[in-house]
Amino acid sequence: MTEREKALAGQLYSPRDSELRSLHLKVKKLWGKYNKINPANEKKLNKLIKKIIGTTGENVKVCPPFYCDYGCNISVGENFFANYGCVILDVNKVTIGKNCMMAPCVKLFSATHPVKAEERYNGVELGLPITIGDNCWIGGGAIINPGVTLGNNVVVGAGAVVTKSFGDNVVIAGNPAKIIKKLDSNELKF
Repeated sequence: MTEREKALAGQLYSPRDSELRSLHLKVKKLWGKYNKINPANEKKLNKLIKKIIGTTGENVKVCPPFYCDYGCNISVGENFFANYGCVILDVNKVTIGKNCMMAPCVKLFSATHPVKAEERYNGVELGLPITIGDNCWIGGGAIINPGVTLGNNVVVGAGAVVTKSFGDNVVIAGNPAKIIKKLDSNELKF
């Protein structure tokens, strides 16, 4: 397996690998340009973000600054919105459904490190996928950790640290995040 294949399989991999370093450098150049574009130039922003993010819907808006590891491992659905300061560490797949919104400074971290000190010292890393369902709202400063899946219609409170997966139709908040409310059918209507 290549180091990239290992990362996507959730196995220990070396981020020093030439393929991964090349992908990272390529996307750094792209988001470097992106973050310097006048925010009023939405057409230019929209065109470039679709080069940065692996798969997008037609209607996507990401307010700069935006940062990611590779970009190619990110998939966002139709009507995706990310406010200022979004960071997506996509060493593994980060899949976001349609009609999802993120407040400022949201962080999605598929990247993690081994618990064993010797492995960390040797420079290997891990990546676990993140999946976010449709119609989700992630509040400002929230952090979604590696391996987390959020169902449809999930609301994540500002500042939450999401360390485990949650099903559909819930509001979660806190550190670590926990369910603070189950949404009823009236709250799910458009």
